[in-house]
Amino acid sequence: MRIALLATCLADAMFPDVAAATVTLLQRLGHQVVFPQAQTCCGQMHVNTGYFAEALPIVRHHVQTFEAAGVDAIVAPSGSCVGSVRHQHAMIARKGGDDGLAAAATDLSARTYELSELLVDVLGITDSAAQLGSYFPHRVTYHPTCHSLRMLRVGEKPLQLLSTVQGIDLVELPGADQCCGFGGTFALKNPDVSTAMLADKMAGIIASRAEVCSAGDSSCLMHIGGGLSRMRVGVRTVHLAEILAATKESAPAANPASTTATGNVGAAR
Repeated sequence: MRIALLATCLADAMFPDVAAATVTLLQRLGHQVVFPQAQTCCGQMHVNTGYFAEALPIVRHHVQTFEAAGVDAIVAPSGSCVGSVRHQHAMIARKGGDDGLAAAATDLSARTYELSELLVDVLGITDSAAQLGSYFPHRVTYHPTCHSLRMLRVGEKPLQLLSTVQGIDLVELPGADQCCGFGGTFALKNPDVSTAMLADKMAGIIASRAEVCSAGDSSCLMHIGGGLSRMRVGVRTVHLAEILAATKESAPAANPASTTATGNVGAAR
């Protein structure tokens, strides 16, 4: 299968190891991975903030770029960005009066997958250790991000993949379905509420006694990791893709967010 990588802004600018791990996984399974060089932001930040007109050319560019790639599927290590592609792009095109773009965006969105969706639903991965060689001998808890949980409804797919990683000790996260408080610009516009939500999320992570908190979105891991680093509790954040790509010969480094605080994320009460 020929698969295009939608790297996302955060992977491109801050967490390139997540994008690299996604490519590693797909190539390990024998698929051809292409990276459309012209790709940019998916436009989610603009749409969520109400800048529909400004988002229209971003959507048009995204559709043109990935249509030109000539691929069977598109994958992103982010439920948030895939959620934008599926639930916002066609809407933005229609509101902009471009029905042709809306149809093209709908067609493209049907071939766009969050990583766990692609692995489980499309590629049929049921045993991470046997089929991917995944090995991660650590106590891990998993945070299901809001967009993957509520917009994409990926359900148990990430947990299915993690549960079959060799050596892993996968533990339940108390209050797992509760938002971490990031929400993109929400954390900037509502810092006090965001910080309180983060505090609750970190309390659950600490209660799980996990060494690692994983998730399918770098944005949430950045937020959570920043808070945990300020608390100095010794818990690191690692993206789902990095855990699945880890083998006995290699191990993923902690997400930089676990050692580099940004914004208000560390001011947890």
